[in-house]
Amino acid sequence: MSWWVLTHVDVEGPALIGTIMAERGIEYRVAAVGSGDSLPTADAVAGLIVMGGPMDAWGDVTHPHVRAERELIAECVRREIPVLGVCLGAQLLAASQGCAVYRGAVAELGSGEVTATDAGVSLFGAGSVSVVHWHTDTFDLPAGAVLLASSNLYRNQAFRLGSALGLQFHVELTPAQQPMLDAHMPAGTAPNALVLGRVAENGRRILETFFDEVS
Repeated sequence: MSWWVLTHVDVEGPALIGTIMAERGIEYRVAAVGSGDSLPTADAVAGLIVMGGPMDAWGDVTHPHVRAERELIAECVRREIPVLGVCLGAQLLAASQGCAVYRGAVAELGSGEVTATDAGVSLFGAGSVSVVHWHTDTFDLPAGAVLLASSNLYRNQAFRLGSALGLQFHVELTPAQQPMLDAHMPAGTAPNALVLGRVAENGRRILETFFDEVS
């Protein structure tokens, strides 16, 4: 078994997540499901990273692979296999438990912050954390999930569900991803390298804690 990273668009790879996994000697395979790669079975998964993308977590008609992803995520959660969902990945994690994922009142884009709940302080620290927002959808929390962080616009920003962690925002981005963000985010919303440096610093601490907890 190995860890698997599921990607939905070519430009959104694991970035800092992949760096940390390599540093720790965690072997992983990438399934570019948005380009037609097959999903692994839960029997082949030691851990699952589900990255972002523009599709709807319940958009089975236009993106048939999301149904199979929801089923895989649900099975990993059932088996207590570690799962990390980022942006769309967090929405798919919620959807895998039957929760609604829907268009929010306003897009949340660019440099921003989330604030830890009491339950989230051990992961995020007290107070606010610099992150990158890049979403128009939000979701309901699954039954039994623990809310870990919120923003001024959306309450459900991070949650834990058993072995799974959902992050609606991005902390895996570093200054190396600035050209990609400049090219693909709506005009005027991409964070600069200084912001991305702060995000990466926070991201390393958060992601290291996640891997410590599941190792």
